[in-house]
Amino acid sequence: MAFSSLFSKKQPPVLGLDISSTAVKLLELSHSGGRYRVESYAVEPLPLNSVVEKNISDIEAVGEAIRRAVKRSGSKTKNAAVAVAGSAVITKVISMPASLNDEEMASQIELEADQYIPYPLEEVNIDFEIIGSSGKDDDRVDVLLAASRSENVDVRVAACEIGGLKSSVIDVEAYVMENAFELLVDQIPDGGADKTVAIVDIGATMTTLSVLHDKKIIYTREQVFGGKQLTEEIQRRYGLSYEEAGMAKRQGGLPDNYVPEVLEPFKEAMAQQVSRSLQFFFSSSQYNSVDHILLAGGSASIAGVDDLIESKLGTNTSVANPFTNMSLSSKVKAQTLSNDAPALMISCGLALRSFD
Repeated sequence: MAFSSLFSKKQPPVLGLDISSTAVKLLELSHSGGRYRVESYAVEPLPLNSVVEKNISDIEAVGEAIRRAVKRSGSKTKNAAVAVAGSAVITKVISMPASLNDEEMASQIELEADQYIPYPLEEVNIDFEIIGSSGKDDDRVDVLLAASRSENVDVRVAACEIGGLKSSVIDVEAYVMENAFELLVDQIPDGGADKTVAIVDIGATMTTLSVLHDKKIIYTREQVFGGKQLTEEIQRRYGLSYEEAGMAKRQGGLPDNYVPEVLEPFKEAMAQQVSRSLQFFFSSSQYNSVDHILLAGGSASIAGVDDLIESKLGTNTSVANPFTNMSLSSKVKAQTLSNDAPALMISCGLALRSFD
């Protein structure tokens, strides 16, 4: 069993590096005068199937894409923060004596870890973070324990190394989303205080629902659905290669029947998916509504999808843009960043780890 930096302490500046199933997304932020600034960013496509449902299956291909992304971004920073998917991590809140220092707590957790973790301990990376005093007892604290199988962490570390980066922070996607949410609070009524907000991140192959109440994550669930289905339908309908279909989806130029016959049905399917994800949440919690829906991920950029979901579900819906209040360095193109913004929530949350 290895203690790893799933929740790392104070860091040198890090690049937020999101390894998704279709691209490597890299982002560097700086902070001065109470404002964040986007220093550099790059989105580098990945070869098909090098990442399958958030698992890296071709370390070499991912490493090379990271190298290209770093070069394209022009960043000189060599440390990166990366995340493992929520489905790859077991989290548990446990109660520990408040009198222990970090070192004593680590040895205590090591002794007790096997009762919380269903894998052999030599195969896992563990980290813990003290959340606060235990409500029931002043002499104890609640500790969040996170464990991920070492292979999930190791492949990310190895891909970073191939790309010329050191992964100094390994985080968990759900907590990264919670971190990034801070940048969106002014887009939510009452700044998100006491509100229940659903962030639906619709990527290429996976849709992740993260529900936050009072700005803290309370629920997360992944399901297989994403923009890849639209790309494949374009490919099939118009006889294009997968790459051509992806380009056409982003840049336009498809026949007139594309919008009514292909795009609109996909938007309907997205709305259904969001509704279904929320139903799972309602049935497994005491909640039966959310105050706001934020759409993230590449598919959130589809024009009008927020209005469609809002009218179908009767809940205020907007597209997440974590960069609204940030300034941009001269090498970042505002329009390109704005198009990519909903897909950069995870890399943004990771880049914020520079300022812990």
